[in-house]
Amino acid sequence: MKKKVHFHTLGCKLNYSETSSIGKQFISNGFNISDENEPADVYVINSCSVTESAERECRQIVRRFLRINPEAFIIVTGCYAQLRPREISEIDGVDAVIGSNEKSRIFNFIDSFKKNEHSCTFHTATEDIKDFSFASSSEADGRTRAFFKIQDGCNYPCTYCTIPRARGKSRSPKSPLVLENFKKLLEEGYKEIILTGVNVGEYGKDNGENLYGLLREMVEIEGDFRIRISSIEPNLLTDEIINFVKNEEKMCRHFHIPLQSGSSEILRVMKRRYNVQLYENLVNKILKEIPDAGIGVDVITGFPGETEMLFSESYNFIKSLPVSYLHVFTYSERPDTPAINLDGSVEIPERKKRNKILRALSEEKHGLFCQKMKGKELEVLFENDENNGYIKGFTSNYIRIFYKFNISLCNKFSKIKFTNEYPENCSVI
Repeated sequence: MKKKVHFHTLGCKLNYSETSSIGKQFISNGFNISDENEPADVYVINSCSVTESAERECRQIVRRFLRINPEAFIIVTGCYAQLRPREISEIDGVDAVIGSNEKSRIFNFIDSFKKNEHSCTFHTATEDIKDFSFASSSEADGRTRAFFKIQDGCNYPCTYCTIPRARGKSRSPKSPLVLENFKKLLEEGYKEIILTGVNVGEYGKDNGENLYGLLREMVEIEGDFRIRISSIEPNLLTDEIINFVKNEEKMCRHFHIPLQSGSSEILRVMKRRYNVQLYENLVNKILKEIPDAGIGVDVITGFPGETEMLFSESYNFIKSLPVSYLHVFTYSERPDTPAINLDGSVEIPERKKRNKILRALSEEKHGLFCQKMKGKELEVLFENDENNGYIKGFTSNYIRIFYKFNISLCNKFSKIKFTNEYPENCSVI
């Protein structure tokens, strides 16, 4: 009888793509994947270290899985495991702690998934991480949209972030290897490939290549597909890339560009590589070239030193930007980061209040963007799942679309007229 394994992922889309690749390891070694409610023999938790709550949730999940099956073999990997392996190994019930460099080769280190009295740790020091492992995942049950890892690690010194210490220096494979794995996803039937990594815009800087060159090679591949860039730093989004997206039909007309604060003073303390003027100029440039482009923004609230005046400055700046939506994060103190020692700590209730204010602004921004698109013809890729009689998908410029379920539309590009009516917010042309 085949053993069962269950996976739980915390954090970013990059983690999800890596969990999917870990899953392939287990399947090729004779395991079946179980759902959350049935007991498994092995549980793999891919952890996150971006916030304290993500680490706390990791510990809670370990206890939950052991309640389901006290004899289950518990593996914790991911960024939390890389940063504080000893802390995780001391959690009751954890059998193995797998570092960032080892998670793509779990079966090289563990051959018997039987509970031990003490946990085992397989962990390379972050400064010694040199390897790159490909990873990809599907967002839907069907083969529609795949997140495809093309870069790992980060060289940026942002004062709030643990990722460089969890994943090491920026690194990426040469383009022939990327294209080989890209083609495999297309052969498997995926129609939208989302390029992901810690800092995708840094692709190739360690090997003499660059993201623009890679994109040019990707679109030359024959097939009915499109490419979406998951997220790109404002200082790395070049005129070449913007013009390429404008003129290439296989590129999604959507950019997700981290801002983090609408105050240049806070950006300086964060050690971000731009100011608000550069960011504003970039947004205006994109919309001048691609008027229908969707633009998403990451923002952190409650960073040390963010006074009420600076928060208002940030809010007003973001409100003035013609962007499509916000991803809002509440600042969380992370051990061993410079920001933890900064003066001007913002009380947690105030951080959450500001988060709520910006989330409301995000809804306002998205509503205005949808209103702008009302009546326009857009291209949507419908996914392979049914939800309460509806099929869903995303437009090229990242509007979620709902339409009455029709299996003939699944995993196909369709022209629609966007009506901004919910739950059925389009008509298929």
